[in-house]
Amino acid sequence: MATPRVPAQHQPVARVLPLLGLAHLDRPFDYLVAADDDDAVQPGVRVRVRFAGRLVDALVLDRLSSSDHDGELRYLERSVSDDVVYPPRIAQLIDALADRYGGVRSDIIRSAIPSRHARAEESDVSTPWEDLGEASEPDLSAWSSYEFGESFVDAVLTAGTARAAWQVRPGDDWDTTLAALAVKVVKDGGGALLIVPDQRDVDKLEAALKEFVSARQITVLTAGLGPQARYRRYLSVLHGQGRLVVGTRSAAFAPVDNLQLAVVMDDGDDSLVDPRAPYVHAREVLTTRSTIEGCSLIIGGYTRTAEAQLLVESGWAHNLVAPREVIRGGMPLIRAAADSEFEMIRDPRAAQSRIPLLAFDAVRRSLERGKPALIQVPRKGYVPTLACGNCRAPARCRTCNGPLGLPADDGTGAGVPTCRWCGRPDARHRCGTCGSVKLRAVVLGAERTAEELGLAFPSVRVITSGGSKIVTEVENDAALVVSTPGAEPWGDYGAAILLDTWALLGRQDLRATEDTLATWALAASLVQPHGEGGEVVVMADPGLPVVQFFIRWDMVGAAALELQQRREVGFPPAVHMAAIDGANASLDVFREVVTLPDGAELLGPVDLPPGVTLPGEYDEHRFGPAQRLLVRAPLGPRAEVGRALRAAMVSRAGRKDDLPLRVQVDPLHIG
Repeated sequence: MATPRVPAQHQPVARVLPLLGLAHLDRPFDYLVAADDDDAVQPGVRVRVRFAGRLVDALVLDRLSSSDHDGELRYLERSVSDDVVYPPRIAQLIDALADRYGGVRSDIIRSAIPSRHARAEESDVSTPWEDLGEASEPDLSAWSSYEFGESFVDAVLTAGTARAAWQVRPGDDWDTTLAALAVKVVKDGGGALLIVPDQRDVDKLEAALKEFVSARQITVLTAGLGPQARYRRYLSVLHGQGRLVVGTRSAAFAPVDNLQLAVVMDDGDDSLVDPRAPYVHAREVLTTRSTIEGCSLIIGGYTRTAEAQLLVESGWAHNLVAPREVIRGGMPLIRAAADSEFEMIRDPRAAQSRIPLLAFDAVRRSLERGKPALIQVPRKGYVPTLACGNCRAPARCRTCNGPLGLPADDGTGAGVPTCRWCGRPDARHRCGTCGSVKLRAVVLGAERTAEELGLAFPSVRVITSGGSKIVTEVENDAALVVSTPGAEPWGDYGAAILLDTWALLGRQDLRATEDTLATWALAASLVQPHGEGGEVVVMADPGLPVVQFFIRWDMVGAAALELQQRREVGFPPAVHMAAIDGANASLDVFREVVTLPDGAELLGPVDLPPGVTLPGEYDEHRFGPAQRLLVRAPLGPRAEVGRALRAAMVSRAGRKDDLPLRVQVDPLHIG
């Protein structure tokens, strides 16, 4: 017969948050603590509770002397671990983010706190960071090349709250510059948290940090880690051993002790947004932490997003930019070349490689100096699609209206236009718009471009990088490197050619211009300064403002113009905007129950953007095509819109509407 359980003598009530993932149950519940569990059940630890007849995980929020619940309280089932995995500063952060995004706290906790692993708890995390290896004194002189850079560094090192939008100057090794500051912060007793978009950047930054500290003094948190390694490293950060943390988006929640410096690089990258509800952005995590914990913050990159520019213009953050003479001295010579067939005819080899003579000569000069040349194309593959050579209307199949493309070269040299949907060849295609029989490639992929360049430069090695085949680094030898955006190998290039830029600029996306400039800047940052012969040729209309900003390397001006244009049309970040996706019936319920802040308006519904689907299982034949509602509200307290949307989700649950409904606050892509 089981021994009866008795309540703990002091503070017998535990207030817990069950991790249920439901908006209407995202609130604390009270349970009794048995005397046997008194020592183990403390605020922030994991426990198991019985909820609605089943065992669920929960986090202890507080211990109380009594409960305001009228009914009888149940006992906690058991304590899972003694580790306080949910300390008060992380609890406050998650509460703020749940309000900001209209989300459920358990959904954010799922991304913030790794799953428990019993063997990881056996690891020794008591060794102080200083005893894990030798740390050399870093050189911070690179920050002196930025206006007020020294003052900013002084504020960071004196544990002040300095926030900056850092425009990395051309020629600056951002990883080494950032690593030096982070190591100095940690050596002086603080904590540093560095967030980058992907594994390539993590590896690059980790290598830079190893120039100053040992590998054991660097804590890397990425999605590629196994459950045991991820939880063990989380515990090392939690217990104060891991004070120098590098990682991808979920590492932004790492509970770094005495956090003194937080950094997010390339905040416009899609990888920094959690793909699961409530779609939290790592930049928002760190800006919120900077406010709560008073740590310094750097939002860095070669370009600047409109969101970062808004923080600067509001006075919340400050510019950290190099003087114009420093920028000019470190950047390559950048020129624009419109699509000119006349220039191609002047040199038959240039015509073979689909680039004008200006770009062809830049590649040739780079190769003659023994330097690799980078050619950036928007897509991988061969020839994704074709268009009319006269009016550029998309070439369509006469049978199924699918897009026409050219198959990969099978060695015969025959390139019959073929439908990419039904596979039917169309050797006698005629444009349905103007009647022309001419065809041209809309976007030539990396493989086809590499093939053409190989014909133009037969004695030069050609390297392709993109898709599932990404080359990390190239040697400092003459070579042609054909890459898609974001897959450029690290190297010291003598020239870069940016092809088919209209395919990036012409995307139907709010951020098309911003993203395109970021891809150009990343490629140009790998090229030698113009004083050493470095050249960049961008195949775009020189009259476009974004092209002029790129030629002058005026990234602040580009961000300011982007923000101004969005203010004029009422787009984020000049306003708060939320996208609500679901069936028409669910959107009708949502409209009935939502109470929006003053000045907010509902737009739509409209069809979902191409390629966007609802999460989970959704029967479109039964419930109809999914639709999108937009909520637009003037700038104000960041949590107002989120709280209103969460309240509507709770009310919707009370009406038993269980169809999928996705809520995204300030999404990167609106449609």
